Order: sequence, then C-alpha cells, then structure tokens
Amino acid sequence: MKKQIITFLVLIATTLTVNAQKTVSGVKVDEKLSLEGQSLVLNGAGTREKMWIDLYVGSLYLPKKSSSAKDIMDSKDAGAIKLNIISGMITSDKMISAINEGFENSTGKKTAPLKAKIDKFKGFFKEEIKKGDVFIIMNVPNEGVVVFKNGVKKGTIEGHDFKKALFGIWLCDKPADADLKSAMLGK
Repeated sequence: MKKQIITFLVLIATTLTVNAQKTVSGVKVDEKLSLEGQSLVLNGAGTREKMWIDLYVGSLYLPKKSSSAKDIMDSKDAGAIKLNIISGMITSDKMISAINEGFENSTGKKTAPLKAKIDKFKGFFKEEIKKGDVFIIMNVPNEGVVVFKNGVKKGTIEGHDFKKALFGIWLCDKPADADLKSAMLGK
C-alpha cells in the first residue's frame, strides 16, 4: 500500500510539473498552444536581446519536440513562433527593419522571389507595437502562414518557401539571436 501511495504521489508531481508554465523574462510561456485546429507543444523559449536590452520573448511550438533547426525549417507540419513584446523600445519601423534583415540572413540575400510575400508579411507589423503585444506566427498545413496580433487574425501568406525563410529568421545559420535560437531548439 505504501508503495502505491508513493507511486501515486510521484505521478501527481510529474503531471503537475509537465503542465506547469515556464517563465522567461517575466513572461509566462504556455507548454501547449492550440490554434487554427492545431495542437502544438512548446519546443523552447528564450529572450531576444540587443545591446543588453531584452526586446521580446520568442517561443517555438511544434507537433513534437525537435532540436534540428533544418528539420523544423524544412517541415510542412504545423508550427508556431510566438513573440511576446517586453520592451517599449520596439516600434513598427524597428520591427520591419529587423524583419528585412532576418529575411536577408535567412535566404542568403536571395529575397527577390519572396518579395511580394515579405511585403505582405511586413504589413502585419505596420500598426503601432507596444509592450505587452503578442504576435503568433503559425504555419498551418495546406493553408500557409497565419499571423495573429493580440488574438486578432491579421492575414495568411501561402507557400512553403515563405514559411521556410520566415522560420529561418530565428533558426538559420545566421539567426536574429544565437542564444534565442538555442533556447527555441530546447538546448
């Protein structure tokens, strides 16, 4: 009987630990994300820094955990990147500039074939951005990349080529932030 009680308590403790939220730079990061009919698990989360200033918390959600950046970028499965803005220093103009730089790095400066899609994506960031805003950038199979700001759907961009380049902003060989890439990959 004593062994069964101990087993039961260990099971409860494990369940509570698995379902607990993780906190990164003061942001509670959910272990699961369900959106657009997709159920995803947290792969990893970290903070985007620039010159010692925390800008946002980036979280990567996938159907199952993976530490391979290449496999994640190449995958046609569902996946999402959630950005929790934690600095008032992020403006629409700065975000769009960072997006431009990210696509240049992700594609090896070969953005021309994606220009119309990148321009559409940048349009989702033209409204004022303020501390506390939350962006979810989700790849939905057979639909495309769907972007949400504070729970409001901003639009969809079709094409696996775009999804691969977009996820590459955080996961390519020259990512926006190497420490954030490592954290998103669960390392």
